[in-house]
Amino acid sequence: MERKTQLNVWYIIFALLVIVLFQNWWVASRQVEVIPYSQFEELLKNNEIEEVRIRQDTLEGKLKKPIDGRERFVTTRVDPQLAERLSKYDVKFTGVVESTFLRDLLSWVVPVLFFFGLWMFLFRRLAEKQGLGGLMSVGKSRAKVYVEKDTKVTFVDVAGVDEAKEELQEIVNFLKDPKSYGRLGARIPKGVLLIGPPGTGKTLLARAVAGEASVPFFSISGSEFVEMFVGVGAARVRDLFEQARKAAPAIIFIDELDALGRARAIGPMSGGHDEKEQTLNQLLTELDGFDPQTGVVLLAATNRPEILDPALLRAGRFDRQVLVDRPDKAGRIAILKVHLKKVQLADDVDPQKIAALTPGFSGADLANLVNEAALLATRRGASAVSGDDFTTAIERIVAGLEKKNRLLNPHERKVVAYHEMGHALVAMSLPGTDPVHKISIIPRGVGALGYTIQRPTEDRYLMTREELENKMAVLLGGRAAELLVFEEISTGAADDLDKVTDIARNMVTRFGMSEKLGQMTYEEQRPSFLGQPLGGMAQRNYSEETAREIDCAVRELTDKAREKALQILRTYREQLERGAKLLLEKETLREDELAQFIPVRKQPKAIA
Repeated sequence: MERKTQLNVWYIIFALLVIVLFQNWWVASRQVEVIPYSQFEELLKNNEIEEVRIRQDTLEGKLKKPIDGRERFVTTRVDPQLAERLSKYDVKFTGVVESTFLRDLLSWVVPVLFFFGLWMFLFRRLAEKQGLGGLMSVGKSRAKVYVEKDTKVTFVDVAGVDEAKEELQEIVNFLKDPKSYGRLGARIPKGVLLIGPPGTGKTLLARAVAGEASVPFFSISGSEFVEMFVGVGAARVRDLFEQARKAAPAIIFIDELDALGRARAIGPMSGGHDEKEQTLNQLLTELDGFDPQTGVVLLAATNRPEILDPALLRAGRFDRQVLVDRPDKAGRIAILKVHLKKVQLADDVDPQKIAALTPGFSGADLANLVNEAALLATRRGASAVSGDDFTTAIERIVAGLEKKNRLLNPHERKVVAYHEMGHALVAMSLPGTDPVHKISIIPRGVGALGYTIQRPTEDRYLMTREELENKMAVLLGGRAAELLVFEEISTGAADDLDKVTDIARNMVTRFGMSEKLGQMTYEEQRPSFLGQPLGGMAQRNYSEETAREIDCAVRELTDKAREKALQILRTYREQLERGAKLLLEKETLREDELAQFIPVRKQPKAIA
């Protein structure tokens, strides 16, 4: 109201100023007579001019006898020589002053505008590189706003995370009808935190919620809040929530929340994080201050929940945590069906077989797999994507690119062939192991000279001691084949030895599977999230004598696994030779080719 009154006063002052200027011009025009220069010469000859004031372009003065009641006059100067010549021919003439206003204005304004525009262009380019936007928009939120038609994502496009969709369906129902949803006194969670490994569809789920509810979707990354200027992050948090309240019902989605909500440091060495802490404090304040009944829901996603500030995760802020984990086999089939609709498929493509070959793949990995298979089919000029394209794409993702220019000498190829056939033969002979899908001696990736692919028949969550021992025997099957055939060992089993040692140490120190050491854990599980280790050294809580017993128990397990592999290979030495010879000829053997000369699984005699 005060601002409006102030503007009205300025309008009145401006109007009065215009009126005064117009009045002065009108009075002057009524008192001054504009005459031609020839008339001035005539008046001068007749002695009718009382006084003259000479300017650069005009002559002004006073008349002895008024003309039309005007005592003053003004005329434009003319060159005296030209005026003398014209006066001889009785010609009425006057001077015209050439207006240079526009030229003078452009000569000053154009350079100023040019340099100002150049300065603004350079300043904006520098500001964009620094992430500042504009000088007046430093404190503005940089969230991308999507309306429902822009989102174009619904729960139909999200597969493999049915439990997470059920949790978020409640948010959709509230946003569609917030009044009736709280009829029993319940309130919607203020914040929902989506946690899970990268590529599992957290961002896609958040956009699907906005698409289902048909509400504006404010999307921003946690790293976009913090800038080089102090206070900018907090200002952007305030602006983001203010925009969302104006557009309510709406969804605020903060991706990579760990960049913004990292736990605040404690102690004298915690300096240097004041700006991030101010931004986090402002976010906590906004979460406390906004009413969920207004129709604003905060969604956030992170793959590192263990580093978030505890104040951010307490009840009343992020009330609900939804796990978006890697899909199981049924989930992978559902995800594959969504992505397979976009490509031309051959008749031999079976989503169940592809899902069986991709344990541990996330939704993004499966989308990349379908794209890689389509690219392979396009590269070979096929009209449709076949099952072999998917198998090749899996090998490319898991094992790496084929190194066709990496040529092995004949002895090395022979060692690799026996090594891979040793893996396959032990795996196909022991019960409880995954079936062998394919073996190859074509080098792939950085250091793999050959590979053996096993296809799990189902997702496993528990493993017995016997299954772990058989798994170690399969891993040591390659080393055992080298020792049996060549009576020497090579460096090709380095990765196998790492995995075997890790399994044996976990059996002894974490799973209590050593009879000598008893049912105790000697090493704590390293901090991790969904199978991804976070680093750090494990704390040791046992004596040197116990450490020696642990080392002996680990060695005993690995030696036992190697002896089991050697016994199997001695039993099926003929099949080992035939398989290695065939592998050297074809370089790649599939499951059906292996089944022709390798016997059905048998349980070898126990090794004392």
